[in-house]
Amino acid sequence: MREVPVKWFYRIGVILLLLLCIFVFFKIKFLWLPILFMIFKALVPFLIAGFITYLLHPLIEKLHQQSLPRPLAILIIYLLFFGGVGYAIYKGIPVFIIQLRDLNEQLPQVTNTYRDWISSVHHHTESLPNGVHERIEQALDDMEASLGSWMERIMNGVKGLIGAFLVIIIIPFIVFYMLKDFGLIRKAVAFLTPKKWHEPGKRFLHDVNESLGDYIRGQFFVCVIIGAVATIGLWIFHIPYPLLLGIIIGLTNVIPYFGPIIGAIPAAVIAATISVKLVIIVLVLIFFLQFLEGNILSPLIVGKSLHIHPLFIMFALLLGGELGGIIGLILAVPILAVVKISLIHLRTYSFKH
Repeated sequence: MREVPVKWFYRIGVILLLLLCIFVFFKIKFLWLPILFMIFKALVPFLIAGFITYLLHPLIEKLHQQSLPRPLAILIIYLLFFGGVGYAIYKGIPVFIIQLRDLNEQLPQVTNTYRDWISSVHHHTESLPNGVHERIEQALDDMEASLGSWMERIMNGVKGLIGAFLVIIIIPFIVFYMLKDFGLIRKAVAFLTPKKWHEPGKRFLHDVNESLGDYIRGQFFVCVIIGAVATIGLWIFHIPYPLLLGIIIGLTNVIPYFGPIIGAIPAAVIAATISVKLVIIVLVLIFFLQFLEGNILSPLIVGKSLHIHPLFIMFALLLGGELGGIIGLILAVPILAVVKISLIHLRTYSFKH
């Protein structure tokens, strides 16, 4: 009988020790989890500021290339962006909170309207088995509970944003220094990175920026425009809660394929409680917005495609929706693009070595 080499015992011992360390690590999470949460909370303003810097930096570089001094380019873009955001928040937040509170108060009335519809359906479908009626009632109860839960979360989120005013107010200052010292930050990152990773890292970041940068910036501006046009359209046709519904339509527009449907549902549901005419108006408005985005805004602003097959995008959206809900749907495509580029670079690196 052949003896088992000592190295296998050593490897098994290392694996068991590693598993034991992981087990102990998660058992004492009450010690490190609060510290990790505190660090993450401190990093959130820097992450948001980093994203804003990433959005604005190319615009500054374009102005600088037009013979405009860099400090002046930073000042112009900085004031335009934060001036616009500040004005929108100053004018929009009070209206948003009023509409949100009003919708929360009107939610039982909306549900009662749908209950009347269900009663009518029951009356006209008496021949159906009792189990069908029970399922319809259960679905309605679930929808009411889900809507109430979402409303509570949104209200708590708005309160949390107001409570985090000091954290929010520091973001413009962080963005200013990030834009001002963008070159120094790049050099610092290069200095802290091992030299053998410099070239592969540069190529990787260049490819990510080429594939994803224009897409993210473009989608951001397209969503802002779509949200604004939707809000104005809903307000013109006297559909309740235009700002709230416009924000939902703008945010969900970032989700390929499913976004327009998700964004249209709340507006159509609210319009249906008033009249069929308003439902038709909402559907026509959504169709117009999709035509505007698909034929004018996206080709003009987003430009380049991610070069990812629609089947992969749909799979990523379904997976993202299962794992992270709406946030998962929004992040699914950017994450898929980064994964694709990472796999291409890993394959290239493996062939070279």
